[in-house]
Amino acid sequence: MELKYIAAASVLAFAGSAYAQSSVTIYGLVDLNVEYASHVGAIPSAANGFNPGPSNRIVRMGTGGLAGSRWGLRGAEDLGGGLKAVFVLESGFAADTGLSQQGGRLFGRQAFVGLQNDSYGQLTFGRNYTSIFDALANFSPLSYATLYAPTVLLNGGNYREDNSVKYTAKFGPLTTWAHWSFGVGTTVPQASSSALTYGGNGEVPGQGRRDSAYGAAAMYSTGPLAATIAYDQWNPSIGVSSGTAKKLGVAASYTFGQTKIMGGYRWAQSKSPAEVVMVRDDLYWIGANYQATPALGLSLEYSYDKLKNLFGNTSAPNPWQIAFISTYSFSKRTDIYLTAAYAKNAGLTLDSAATGYLSSLGVAASYALPSGASSMLGVAVGMRQKF
Repeated sequence: MELKYIAAASVLAFAGSAYAQSSVTIYGLVDLNVEYASHVGAIPSAANGFNPGPSNRIVRMGTGGLAGSRWGLRGAEDLGGGLKAVFVLESGFAADTGLSQQGGRLFGRQAFVGLQNDSYGQLTFGRNYTSIFDALANFSPLSYATLYAPTVLLNGGNYREDNSVKYTAKFGPLTTWAHWSFGVGTTVPQASSSALTYGGNGEVPGQGRRDSAYGAAAMYSTGPLAATIAYDQWNPSIGVSSGTAKKLGVAASYTFGQTKIMGGYRWAQSKSPAEVVMVRDDLYWIGANYQATPALGLSLEYSYDKLKNLFGNTSAPNPWQIAFISTYSFSKRTDIYLTAAYAKNAGLTLDSAATGYLSSLGVAASYALPSGASSMLGVAVGMRQKF
């Protein structure tokens, strides 16, 4: 028995000396809520004939209200001369069921390794967020909240990309991003009889364009004013060829006192391999954050999507949404929240055939409008604990 204790002590001592040369942090958060939603239908698919069925009201427990539940490992090793080796492994999970998210990936939120230099920036390899996602994050009034920010509509379903190389650098008030993916790893399912299934892992020999993607962005921030511009392109697999999905976004913000106002515009166009337009839209948003007290924060966002072409339909009604979040912090790690949204001509988060219902599929909770309905209301209360 004594020998076992001596062996265990030796292992712990060795582990301590190894970790002394670098830093590894475990982190995460758990976010759960109870939500009421009106006019909820089934997610359209080939299995149900793309029929969302009748209207239903629903009360359900969900994971991720302000942010997706996750845990992760983050590490860095000082290599000298201002150079560090870095890595992040971040796993998303549904706190209400314990199941992995992001298609069942173990580290589906982020998984990368790379080098970081104090003067020249960071270069990472693996599963990264896109440049446009990072660039627009500080200009989202709802801070990409799972309930009810239109994150997928804004950035595309490919805002996380497999097999990617990403560069990030900060030069005084200017922050820049650029990335390239050899195979995005996102699939958008057929969401209507006129839509197509597209996407995948790509990396097909002799077809380097299939599922490749790239983008770049820059943000300038000085004092109370900030502005950004970002471009993103994905060449998703469609059959044995590839289409094109392009996005361009611009946004600005201004902070005064305890208030930050922000707004932006995002242009998007998706085409088939035959250069036929699948989706063409212009998304506008405006909103504000207000820190009413050190503990109480308020956020408001209005989004309007001008649909110019939806799988050949050039007269589809334009979706819009107004959403609100109130948070109360008990500490830096624990808060509770109330969030509400009303969407017209689309489901909450502005989920529809235009997004492939990826918001609904991502949280395993439908925001598809049922037959005969044109609006949806959602209200949720929840709690978030960080660690």
